[in-house]
Amino acid sequence: MTDDNPADTAAKKAGAPTLRTEKRLRAVGRRGGGRAGNTRGKGAIIDQIPWSVPVNLDKPVEPLPPEGIEAIHNNAMRILEEVGIEFLNPEAVGIFRKEGCTIENESTTGAVVKMDRAWVMEKIALAPSSFTLTPRNRDRQITIGGNHILFGNVSSAPNCHDLDRGRRTGDREAYRDFIKLTQYFNCIHFAGGYPVEPMDIHPSVRHFDCLYDKLTLTDKVVHAYSLGSERVEDVMEMVRIAGGMTHEEFAATPCMYTNINSTSPLKHDWPMIDGLLRLSRKGQATVVTPFTLAGAMSPITLAGTVSSSIAEALCAIALIQTVNPGCPCGFGTFSSNVDMKTGAPAFGTPDYMRTTQMTGQMARYYGLPLRSSNTCVSNAPDNQATWESSHSLFAAITSGSNMVYHAAGWLEGGLCAGYEKFVMDCEQLQQIITYVSKPAKWDEGELAFDAISEVGHGGHFFGIQHTQDRYEKAFYSPFLSDWSNFENWRDRGSVETVKRANILWKKILEEFEAPPMDEAIREELSEFVERRKREGGAPTDF
Repeated sequence: MTDDNPADTAAKKAGAPTLRTEKRLRAVGRRGGGRAGNTRGKGAIIDQIPWSVPVNLDKPVEPLPPEGIEAIHNNAMRILEEVGIEFLNPEAVGIFRKEGCTIENESTTGAVVKMDRAWVMEKIALAPSSFTLTPRNRDRQITIGGNHILFGNVSSAPNCHDLDRGRRTGDREAYRDFIKLTQYFNCIHFAGGYPVEPMDIHPSVRHFDCLYDKLTLTDKVVHAYSLGSERVEDVMEMVRIAGGMTHEEFAATPCMYTNINSTSPLKHDWPMIDGLLRLSRKGQATVVTPFTLAGAMSPITLAGTVSSSIAEALCAIALIQTVNPGCPCGFGTFSSNVDMKTGAPAFGTPDYMRTTQMTGQMARYYGLPLRSSNTCVSNAPDNQATWESSHSLFAAITSGSNMVYHAAGWLEGGLCAGYEKFVMDCEQLQQIITYVSKPAKWDEGELAFDAISEVGHGGHFFGIQHTQDRYEKAFYSPFLSDWSNFENWRDRGSVETVKRANILWKKILEEFEAPPMDEAIREELSEFVERRKREGGAPTDF
C-alpha cells in the first residue's frame, strides 16, 4: 500500500519532482506566487526557500591594494577633468553649466562636459549608501546596499527558448510566462526589465501592456526603461496607481527604479539621461551601469576598463545628486571582455570576474550600492551556460554586489531568455542565498562533543537524538538537483537536469495564481492604460 497520489506517481515515473513536499514546508511563504507569506493555492510544487532579503555574511574579495584603489580613482578623475564625458542631452548640459563645469564642443544635441574632481566627490558624498524600495505589496520591500544581495530576472532579451518549441521571437505570452516565474520564485527579489520583448505589441503601446502585466502578475519591485519621456512618465504613473499612493506619497517613497547604460566610450545619450532626470525629480532610484567591453568599448586592460566605467558612472550619479540631493542611486558594473578572435562579447570569463571584484572595491570606496549581473554567452542551457553563470554569480557574491541583474534565465549574451535556464538558475540562487546567509556557529550544540562521544568509534550518527533533533533543517534541500544514486536515477528514467527543469516550469505556470490586487486599483490601472492608448501612447520611429 502506498500513500502516493496519482500525480506523484506520474511525476516519479517521469523523473520530475513530486508534489508531496508539504511536510517539509514549515517556513511561511515557501509556496510563492502570491503575497509574501502566503501559502494559498493547489499545493506546493517545489520546496523553495522562504522570501527574505538576504544578507551576505562573507567579506568581499579585494584584489586591489589601497594604492591600486587610489590609482584607479585618480585615473577616473583625470578622465572626467581632462577628457570629459559627452552628454547628448541639452538639459543635462545646462545643469552642468550652472554648476560651473566646463562645456566644450557644444551643439544643439549636447556637449562634452569636463568636471572638477572636488565637485564630483562633493556630489557623490550626497548619495545614500543604502536605500529601500517599496512595491505595492509592502511585505516585498527590499533594501539595496550594505551587505544585502538581491536577485532579479533576465531582462531585455528579444528571443526566448525552451526544449519543446526551440528558439523563437518573444511575444506577450512568453513575456507573461517569465513574469509569472519571476513572481513564483522567492529567490527573485525584483522584476527588472522585460524578461523577453513582446514583439507582437507595437512599441508605442508596449510599455502599457508590459507594465500592466507586471503590476498585476507580480507584487515585487518593478523597473522602468528610460527609452523616452512618455514611457517613463507613464510607468511612474502606473506604479503610483498600483501602489494606491497619492502623487505626494509617490515622490516621498522610493518604490521603483530605472537602469541606464552609458554609450561607451565616454558618452551618455538623450533618453537615458532624460529618464534619469525624470525619476530623480520624483525621488525614484536610478542604477547607472556603463557597458564596457575590454578591447572594444574600453581599453584592453582591466584597470583601464574599470577606470572608464567609473568615470562614466560617477558623472551621471553627480547629476542625480545635483537635481535631487540624497536621491537613491546605485553604481552598476557590466565590464567584461570581447573574444579577440571574433570581436563578440564574452561573459562569465575570468576577466569578467576580476573586473566585477575590482569595481566592488571602488563602489565601497565611493559609498555606493553595487549592481552586477549573472551572464553567459552559451546558446543553450548546457554545461557552458552553467559554468559561465556560476562564474558570474561567484563574482557577484565575492564583489559585495547588492543587486544581481539577469540572475535567472539569461542565454546567448542576453539575446535569449531560457525557460529551463530560469529554473536552473533559481536552483543556484537558492543555494547561494543559503550559503551566504548561513552563519558559522560554534556553541555547545554545534560542536557536538556529546554526540561524538555517544557514537564513539566506528558507529554512525543517523539514529542518535542529536541528529533526530536537527535533520529536517540541517542542510539545504534542492528542488531541481537530483541527489539520488545512479540506480534510483536510472530507474526513474535517467532524466537529466534540463529536462527536469522543463517539467517544472510547465507545472509552475499551470498552477500559477496571481497575487491579489484591490479591484478598484485594478480598474483605475486599466482605465489609465486604455486612455493613454487612445491618446496614441509613446512616439516611435516607425
